[in-house]
Amino acid sequence: MATLSSSSSDGNSAKLQNAGNIKPTVYKILFAIGLVHLLNDSIQSVIPAIFPILKDEMGLNYTQIGWVQFAINVTASIMQPVVGLYSDRKPSPYMLPLGMFSTLIGMLLLAYAHTYWVVLLAVCFVGLGSAAFHPEGSRVSHMAAGGRKGLAQSIFQVGGNAGQSLAPVMTKWIFIPLGLFGAIWFTGVAGIAILVLLFIAKWYKVTLHTAAAKAKTVVRKAMSPQRRKQVMFALCVLVFLVFIRSWYGAAMTGYFAFFMQDRYGITIDRAQDFIFLYLAAGAVGTFFGGPLSDRFGRRNLIFFSMLGSAPFALLLPHVSLGWAYVLLALIGFINLSSFSVTVVYAQMLFPGKLGTISGLITGLAFGLGGIGSVVLGNLCDVIGTPRVMEMCAFLPLVGIFTFLLPTDRKLESWSEEAA
Repeated sequence: MATLSSSSSDGNSAKLQNAGNIKPTVYKILFAIGLVHLLNDSIQSVIPAIFPILKDEMGLNYTQIGWVQFAINVTASIMQPVVGLYSDRKPSPYMLPLGMFSTLIGMLLLAYAHTYWVVLLAVCFVGLGSAAFHPEGSRVSHMAAGGRKGLAQSIFQVGGNAGQSLAPVMTKWIFIPLGLFGAIWFTGVAGIAILVLLFIAKWYKVTLHTAAAKAKTVVRKAMSPQRRKQVMFALCVLVFLVFIRSWYGAAMTGYFAFFMQDRYGITIDRAQDFIFLYLAAGAVGTFFGGPLSDRFGRRNLIFFSMLGSAPFALLLPHVSLGWAYVLLALIGFINLSSFSVTVVYAQMLFPGKLGTISGLITGLAFGLGGIGSVVLGNLCDVIGTPRVMEMCAFLPLVGIFTFLLPTDRKLESWSEEAA
């Protein structure tokens, strides 16, 4: 009994000590980095927003449009894990404003682009800026989270998804009236983001110095070969699932407006309202995804976000315009509810590798979605957008492979072994 009491007392004191070590949540930094994520991804969303303009002004076909999406996705995806790997070894606070400066240059080039190749160069600059922002932005979110990691990641990611949801609005109100030159407005948006990032970088630098001494005392156990195989398999499954989600998202944001034009005969202008609804519902789903995963489990939420949206995705290409509004809202909310959850899940697989893993999940999967966009563009030229959207409706069914991921309980036990 004495031993049991002593053990219980030790456990309670350890919990109290751990609770005392948890830093408070720095909300001003969380909301600041979430705001910049919104600004960054709203600029990035200029690329799909100009697709109808590129098609009309430059006479591009769907395949060439797909290559534009591929250029930004692959530029960002190749560099994000590289930036994350570098920043894990040597965190770089001022990489954030420098990356946004690259984005500003990209928007300036795009505003004055008169050839297809200049457009490709411009989107590559935007991709490089995105690659610099996302891993370090995710790290800032983690550092400011305190004990509320899920909430912090939701605040960070919902900013990005809210920014992406502005693409159809920009198409309707900026690029259709102004053409490519409308991109000049986003140099100002990038300028505002740079100012906010300078403030964040100053806090980031101070926090790094404070944490440096404590980090030297933390020693993690080496991962066993068997556990490493299990973790790598889980990571491959997770990247595959995020790739499928990205591929479906590329179909919706890049080609669904053309599908509606072909199927229902509506204008590209009106079609943007449908795309906005899908993305706005996705931003709401992203925000609620973190708290829902805390209650029902991260793996369960990932599973629900894929298979839960599948029935509505299968119906979407065959319904009337009125029902399309309803289904798009449901699909957007459910499908993107796992956006922040997959990042947190991956970070639990590899504790201490925040930049690398965030870059891998948001970067590599984003780039693979770009490959999907090229494939979809080719298919649209060959068989038409209606058939392509009917085929893409089956993609969420791949979510059945979520069962190959370890459960949350198993993931937590792995983390305890490594501690």
